Amino acid sequence: MNFDAYARTAVDLVNAPLDDLSQLRAVLPGPDWMCEDATERDLQVFRKAQRRLREVFEHGANGREREAVNELNSLLEAHPVHPRISGHESGNWHIHVTSRGSAVSAEYLAGAVWGLSVWLCEYGSARFGVCADERCGNVYLDTSSNNCRRFCSERCATRSHVAAHRARKKAAITEHAATTARLKPEVPQQASLTPVG
Repeated sequence: MNFDAYARTAVDLVNAPLDDLSQLRAVLPGPDWMCEDATERDLQVFRKAQRRLREVFEHGANGREREAVNELNSLLEAHPVHPRISGHESGNWHIHVTSRGSAVSAEYLAGAVWGLSVWLCEYGSARFGVCADERCGNVYLDTSSNNCRRFCSERCATRSHVAAHRARKKAAITEHAATTARLKPEVPQQASLTPVG
């Protein structure tokens, strides 16, 4: 089983809009993967799991590993893994994480929660991240060599760095103007003479 791929399905779910079934189907792995079987009930289950998985990432990103573990254990109970070998042609065998006939939400969430749990055990919850760009909020798995990633994408990193640069530049200009105003010598005002009449 590719646990990294399963863990990334958790990331995809947390970052996805889930306003309707079409948005849910866009999250699912592909047209051959039960997309048309998704129901309104699945949508409700996905929304609830989405909130709980976000909490796992927030706990990890904030150094609260025990809380991340507790939430994942609770999710593992709610979405248990029941592995079985499946395939349609000889040589095309693969593992499904739930029993035959399971709901779309059961299949997807069992794999996502299992993958994220294996990820935590292997790398620690400090590798769960929430994008540092305040306008974003997406979650990610930090695969950097020294656990230094702060953004979900290069786009967010660039946007945040440009905004910080502009803010520093504006602050420097404001500070320069204030300093110049303070240092500017006062010119004494000459008394105006009024002719006597």
